[in-house]
Amino acid sequence: VSPLFKNPATFEKFEPDTLFYIFYYNQGTYQQYLAARELKKQSWRYHKKYLTWFQRHEEPKEITNDYEQGTYVYFDYESGWCQRKKTEFVFQYRYLEENS
Repeated sequence: VSPLFKNPATFEKFEPDTLFYIFYYNQGTYQQYLAARELKKQSWRYHKKYLTWFQRHEEPKEITNDYEQGTYVYFDYESGWCQRKKTEFVFQYRYLEENS
C-alpha cells in the first residue's frame, strides 16, 4: 500500500464516492477504517442492518430515544453505486455504527 493511502489527511480530500469505494472494496483494512472515519466526519452514518451509509437530507420529523424518522440520502452500493433518497425512513439507533 502506498504511503499516501496510510495518511489520514489524504482521505480528507476524497469525494464521498471515492470513500465509499475504499470502504466497500478494502474490507478489514486500515484504509477502510480511514474511509469510514472520513465519511462520519461528513455526517454519514453507517447502518449495521442494511450495511450501508445514510445521511440526513433534512432535520428528522421525529426523534425519540430509540430512533429518528425523516428523509435520508443513502448510498446504494448494490444496484446503482449512487446516492438515493428515502422518505419516511426510520433509523433505529440500535443499528447505528458508533465506533470511530
